[in-house]
Amino acid sequence: MEGTKAEIGQQGENLAQQYLLERGFTLLDRNWRNGRYELDLVAEKEGILHIVEVKTRMAGNLTSPEEAYTRAKFKSLCKAAEFYIALYKIEWEVQFDLVAVEYDPGGDFRLRYIPDVMSAVW
Repeated sequence: MEGTKAEIGQQGENLAQQYLLERGFTLLDRNWRNGRYELDLVAEKEGILHIVEVKTRMAGNLTSPEEAYTRAKFKSLCKAAEFYIALYKIEWEVQFDLVAVEYDPGGDFRLRYIPDVMSAVW
């Protein structure tokens, strides 16, 4: 897999979206932005709002996709989710998930879905 960091990230989001849709999630938003707030994927399944962060890396990178999901990133996602929930008046339970995508140089990939990766304290 070759391309810019943005292109590789977009391909990872494509894979994550496909993965979720194949498993019965309803996609509500992709790359939702409002001011400084940003959410990669927002989906719903069985009355739960899923805030899904997608981290894509090339295999052999110094940090794995999971390591890139830091407490600081989570704090930022919580603020964005609070804004999203208030804006759209959502009353569902909220869960924060991670989709980690790692590409091999030949273009093969491994996708790991980690549900409820961190719990928000509202």
